[in-house]
Parts: sequence; structure tokens; C-alpha cells
Amino acid sequence: MSDDARAFVPGHVTGFFTVDRADDPTKTGSRGGGLALSDGVSVRVEPADETTVELDGERVEMEAVERVLDALRASATVTAETPLPLGAGFGVSGAMALGTALAANAAFDRHLSYNELVTVAHGAEVQAGTGLGDVVGQARGGVPLRLEPGGPRHNYVDAIPARTRVEYHTLGELSTADVVGGDTEALTRAGERALSAVVEEPTLETFTRAARQFSREANLLTESVRSVVEDVTAAGGDAGMAMLGETVFAVGTGLTDAGYDASVCEVYPPGATVEK
Repeated sequence: MSDDARAFVPGHVTGFFTVDRADDPTKTGSRGGGLALSDGVSVRVEPADETTVELDGERVEMEAVERVLDALRASATVTAETPLPLGAGFGVSGAMALGTALAANAAFDRHLSYNELVTVAHGAEVQAGTGLGDVVGQARGGVPLRLEPGGPRHNYVDAIPARTRVEYHTLGELSTADVVGGDTEALTRAGERALSAVVEEPTLETFTRAARQFSREANLLTESVRSVVEDVTAAGGDAGMAMLGETVFAVGTGLTDAGYDASVCEVYPPGATVEK
């Protein structure tokens, strides 16, 4: 057993997705596409008598993290830092679950494989109701396309072979549980159409266009996000809405060109990693 261990997990912006439920939480998930971001979550796990979770200096309750530690038969102090806002469509809860799994595996010498740890984190987030596909995308890195739902044992992940600057501008939060917990039939049909379009033409331009169309067809596009996306388009850029959050993402310099003081990062190809 080590004194502590650390992991880095990229942020993840989902452009479009489906909702696919099963009795087994590791088979429940989503199909869809996203961007893994160099702005991510750094997670430190230190063995302790009682589990506590801290994010950016504040004590937080995070069910997915607690479920991961329970699955690994561990109690620990989990300390995380991120430049990303919570609840705004960046997969922070998924990143914390996956980062905890990777770091706890090292700190407690559990000797689980990468895919086993991703499965633990994915199942924990599904059961917590905070996400359906972020963990799988964050594990893959790059511009992942999730072609089947569920954890890595069930989900084949392809990718768009591209790397780019990414800008984002956050306007507020949206509840993942409220959206995925209701009637998702129309949303899933829209997600299937978006995924098919990108698989047929796997480019960043097609991805962003499919994301815009999905947000409209799934009735998730808010007026404030619509206004920013239209500004970016008018300035000659390419933007979409991050799922699920009131956040606009743009490839290249679209938000900056439209006059917004955007945060800047880039696509992060490696995926989640342990840092010891």
C-alpha cells in the first residue's frame, strides 16, 4: 500500500448522446460523441480511516466517488482540483469517479486492469445518476465516438482522428438527472441520427454540426446558449452546446472571434492516466 496516488482525467464535452438503460449498471450508458479536454481534474487519493471528498478546497458529497471506493473496499481522503465548473457539461463527476478508481487502485495495491477500473467508475456514475458516458469518453481521450452503450466490456469506442484548440463559455448549470431521468425517447432518436452522421463523415466540422442539430431536436437548446452559438456562427466560427450544461464550446477560435472572453484548452488525446 502506498501513502497516496494521483491521477489526471480530462474534462469531457458531450456533443450528442442517447440514453440506453439495462438492469446491469455496467451495461447501462449512452452512445454518442464528445471531446476530451486538456482542462481536466487532478485527483489525489490517500488512505484514511474515514472517506472524505474535497473539490477545489471545499468538502463535497459525491456519491459516485464513494461508490468507487466501496467497490474497491477502501476508505480514503480524496482531494481534487479542476479549472472546470461543476454541473456545466464537462464531466467533472465522471472525472472524479475515474480518477478515484485509478488512484485508489495504485494507493491500495488492488491490481485491477484499466478496463476493470473504468467499468467500476462507469457503474458508480450510472448508479449515482450523474452521467451515462463521460467516464468511457474520458478513458479513451481524443474525440471519442461511443458506438455501443455501457462500460468498456460492452462499449466499442471509435474516434475522430483530429486534434484542435477548443474554447468554451459557461452560462450556467443544467441537471443531468432531470434530463436523463424523464422521457428520453425523442432525445435518443436525435442522438442516433447525430451519431450516424458523424460515423459516416468523421470530421470535427460534422461533429459540431451534428451537436447543434441534436441540441435543437432534443429540445435542450436554451435561449442563452442559442444566442451565443448564433454569434459564433455569424463570426464564421463553429460552435455547439455541451451536454448537459448551459455551456457553449467551439473548435478553433470561434468564441474569441465572436467577442467572448472564452476559456481555452485543446483536445487531449491520451485519456485518463495515473500520475505517481
